[in-house]
Amino acid sequence: MNPRQTALEDVQSQSDARQILIDRVGVKNILHPAVVKDRSGGEQQTVARFNLYVSLPQHFKGTHMSRFVEILNHYERAISVRSFHEMLFEINAKLEAQTSHVEMSFPYFIEKAAPVSGVNSLMDYNVSFIGKLDGDLLQVSVKVEVPATSLCPCSKEISDYGAHNQRSLITITAQIRHFIWIEELVELVEQEASCDLYGILKRPDEKYVTEKAYDNPKFVEDIVRDIAGRLNNDDRITAYTVESENFESIHNHSAYALIERVKPAATST
Repeated sequence: MNPRQTALEDVQSQSDARQILIDRVGVKNILHPAVVKDRSGGEQQTVARFNLYVSLPQHFKGTHMSRFVEILNHYERAISVRSFHEMLFEINAKLEAQTSHVEMSFPYFIEKAAPVSGVNSLMDYNVSFIGKLDGDLLQVSVKVEVPATSLCPCSKEISDYGAHNQRSLITITAQIRHFIWIEELVELVEQEASCDLYGILKRPDEKYVTEKAYDNPKFVEDIVRDIAGRLNNDDRITAYTVESENFESIHNHSAYALIERVKPAATST
């Protein structure tokens, strides 16, 4: 018999005597081209980093790692929010899993006009789509990381002139029940910081952002509370985590705050 025609043993599907379920097993850090729609009606071609996992029942020795890559390649470049959902269902079906988990992270660009001169420039933000499918229960979250400026209220209060400020990295991870634009989450964060950031600032713009931050001082606690208040009032969001890390300008450490909430289920009247 030709050795090439000999059936090869499927070791992954063999039984495992240890009888221990694995919560997540799969592949990490796969780079793949993707297309993401933006609010202006256009599309951004980007490169996303994917993590794909399934739960592995206690009676299976292993999972079929190559199937994850085959599924991802099936979508070529056209990976949208819709196809992101479809991917989760396809993973469950092809790997015979109860639970699948997909993370897709990518840089996202938003054009912003400077506040006084109106000069346009691009700001980049780190964005992730995070999906979990458990049986027929689908959960999808959008994560955005937004750099901003914070100015210390205490420093402003006690100083005869000036106040120290710092760059903040503010992160929202929002579990959604209805579609929400990436731009909406970014704008929400920037509106609740002492001031937002821009790619290009002329001198009149620099004066504006300096004074805006001075007039709007916020502790790290203020930032997460103000953002949480906005998220509480958005019915599209069912749960969220909001974090702020302020990279201090007068200390060699960061200030940090986090609020994590699961919102009460909506009731019909």
